[in-house]
Amino acid sequence: MLNLQQVHQSESSPALFLLHNSFLSPHGNSSIPIRSWTVSGRRKPNGGHVKSISNNIRASVTKTTTEKAIKVKGIVTVKMTVGGILSNLGLTRALDDITDLARKSMLIELVSSEVDPKTGKEKETIKDYAEWVSQKDQEVKYECEFMVPASFGEIGAVLVQNEHHKEAFFKDIVFNGLPGGPFTIPCDSWVHSKFDNPDKRIFFANKSYLPSQTPNGLKKMREEELTKVRGNGEGERKTFERIYDYDVYNDLGEPDKSDELARPVIGGPVLPYPRRCRTGRERCIKDPLSESRSNDMYVPRDEAFSEVKQMTFSVKTLRSVLHALVPSLETSLIDTDLGFPYFTAIDSMFNEGIEMPKIKKEGWLFNGLLPRLVKAIADGGEELLLFETPELLDRDKFSWLKDEEFSRQTLAGLNPCSIKLVKEWPLKSKLDPKIYGAPESLITTELVELQIKGMMSVHEAMKQKKLFILDYHDMFLPYVNKVREIEGTTLYGSRTLFFLTEDSTLRPIAIELTRPPNGNKPQWREVFTPSRCNATSSWLWKLAKAHVTAHDSGYHQLVSHWLRTHCATEPYIIAANRQLSAMHPIYRLLFPHFRYTMEINALARQSLINAGGIIESSFTPGKYAIEISSVIYGQEWRFDMEGLPADLVRRGLAVEDPTAKHGLKLIIEDYPFANDGLDLWDALKTWISDYVNHYYPKPELIESDPELQEWWTEVRTKGHADKKDEPWWPVLKTPNDLIFILTTIIWVTSAHHAAVNFGQYHYAGYFPNRPTIARTNMPVEDPTEQQFKRFLERPEATLLECFPSQIQATKVMAVLDVLSNHSPDEEYLGGELEPSWAEDPIINAAFERFNGRLKELEGIIDAKNADLNLRNRAGAGVVPYELLKPFSSPGVTGMGVPNSISI
Repeated sequence: MLNLQQVHQSESSPALFLLHNSFLSPHGNSSIPIRSWTVSGRRKPNGGHVKSISNNIRASVTKTTTEKAIKVKGIVTVKMTVGGILSNLGLTRALDDITDLARKSMLIELVSSEVDPKTGKEKETIKDYAEWVSQKDQEVKYECEFMVPASFGEIGAVLVQNEHHKEAFFKDIVFNGLPGGPFTIPCDSWVHSKFDNPDKRIFFANKSYLPSQTPNGLKKMREEELTKVRGNGEGERKTFERIYDYDVYNDLGEPDKSDELARPVIGGPVLPYPRRCRTGRERCIKDPLSESRSNDMYVPRDEAFSEVKQMTFSVKTLRSVLHALVPSLETSLIDTDLGFPYFTAIDSMFNEGIEMPKIKKEGWLFNGLLPRLVKAIADGGEELLLFETPELLDRDKFSWLKDEEFSRQTLAGLNPCSIKLVKEWPLKSKLDPKIYGAPESLITTELVELQIKGMMSVHEAMKQKKLFILDYHDMFLPYVNKVREIEGTTLYGSRTLFFLTEDSTLRPIAIELTRPPNGNKPQWREVFTPSRCNATSSWLWKLAKAHVTAHDSGYHQLVSHWLRTHCATEPYIIAANRQLSAMHPIYRLLFPHFRYTMEINALARQSLINAGGIIESSFTPGKYAIEISSVIYGQEWRFDMEGLPADLVRRGLAVEDPTAKHGLKLIIEDYPFANDGLDLWDALKTWISDYVNHYYPKPELIESDPELQEWWTEVRTKGHADKKDEPWWPVLKTPNDLIFILTTIIWVTSAHHAAVNFGQYHYAGYFPNRPTIARTNMPVEDPTEQQFKRFLERPEATLLECFPSQIQATKVMAVLDVLSNHSPDEEYLGGELEPSWAEDPIINAAFERFNGRLKELEGIIDAKNADLNLRNRAGAGVVPYELLKPFSSPGVTGMGVPNSISI
């Protein structure tokens, strides 16, 4: 063993660290460092979420005392990575081999929870270099050894310094030899190379502490860690960094590339929006307010998808679709305006496929795509894009034509969040009539009463809460003329009215489409109604439904999906990492629900919501998509209405009733999204209540928790800065306040997202059911004689021309297939006990109750779907409503509620 002076020298002078004579030393000298200890980390709330700390925490072994010490052995598990320290690629490989042979792979230090009773300062850390000992499958083991004095106290954290030239993915560190048995610090985190950043990483132990309860030995480290992760708001962020900061959406356009790709800054007083993660890239030349784009969007390192995950991981597959499949499709289908000539041509995508040039496979990035979408043709030449038959089409090929299915999907389809109770009659626009024309709707009392065949008056229908509406009139009307300037698309303001029948189903009774005045053209509007007797009216009704479903598809993707889940959640994640320590119990509760969201959002900015991306090129309302979502955010988004109960009450779909289940009475009793959602909301709220009340037994602990208060303040004032002065933000003074806030956030990241995401291929994979865009005007809007004649002669062709083009449809279908997919490593709500929760018996028991309740819900949902009296979720050819069934197997299953927005 080296003497203490040698240990000190080896720490500051790597050149003095000698190697075995067979490798380097001509004199046969060899030396092995003494083993010692220290701890750090911030990755998983289970004990390992990782943040950097200042490297001024030194730990040299200088004690000469003879007090008894315990020998503790540490086993560090590092996962094999693509391009990481264990890769065979890169010029630094040889240097890292030398480092391994020199037994200086990783420096591990143990941190005591206690301070020195004599000095009142943090105790010196105990450290040792972890040495490579074995490799099995995709994991490599390193070993370190420490002599821990009896007076060291409880281990509170571990510090890690990666001596390699590349980052490493740490799984966990297990310590054996302690009196209480094995002690594990989970990491599940990237540890940067010290050559990129000399600061050590810290992994806290599993025990959670409020700020006021922090052990004295960890207080300084807790504060320094949070300071580091906030950064200074300057410079361009590097890949290995873990800096969380805010910025506006100013990187969606590419003005330097083309004026057509210029986009306004989204976020601010003109176009309010939630904030994204700051990347700090250079500004554009033509528009200094916009940030330049990059192929690699920065996200803090531990927010990025781990390369060690399954190769079928959905986002890796999505990258393949966007960067390999879509370009190949665009090469094959050169005519971007080409539609489908017959419905049989649409059907052929599911049974014959589309021939296309052989795709350039990007190594392991492409592997997950092959089994489901792309099939190699036997002769090895061309390849085949062959789509799986969507559930809707498989159960009933003609269901998309039925009014019953059109109505059912407003309650049990992809977008069950838009249907509203009609609360005012007559229907009337709130837009300026001088600009947009007459505000009164053409859906009159007489028309409604005719459609419901005299069953009751409109007054009685209103009183009995029988009239419901999909209202995209005022929302889209200001953009109609702008969108119509885009070649190959069109837009209307629309209203769709439904009548609630005695069997709790909706029946559509009228669709109104409106075009505002434009130059010399006056306002145009017309009402379309179902017709079984008049062939012309029947086809016009089908076309009107196509326009409305395109509007609903756009709203679903831009608002119900992107804005209300992905976009609104990113500020919660940034604020939590900036203000809540990894050892904070609320951080540890939230962490599983933030997994990979920032990475998928960055990918969306890169290829989905960007100028010319999938959304703009294939969805209503084209290049104005994100701008419209900003307008809707400004007008409609309220945090206090994002939870399910409040949302239902706001839309008039429920009323508060203390005697009813969940405290709410549903206006439409058979409303699958609400029925299953309220069961899940209550289970979630009970679990969160148990958790919060355990850590905050007294209300005053909430207001006196500085980290918690700063987190909630920053969510409001920085993350959602454009709404910081709104009076509806919940206050945070009591445990009940915190329970409501946390239940709302976790509901959005889990159940709400699952309800609007994982059924996308089931319902929209057959695009006639949910066209994403309408390309042509109604044939009765200012038609030429020739156009109207063609409609009369071939109405089917007119409908097909209105639908998305072949390239639009196939691109969207490929993307939706991936977005609807559960990866093999998916983490489901209530499915996995976090290590930090297992640490506390009370929290452990509460989670087990939560898990048990969710398993019960699985059976309850199955029973509902077998009840033929529930016509909105059961019946011949009906897709059962399973989107809120908590658990799922991998693949496109149309069920399963993951913890987080990870795809």
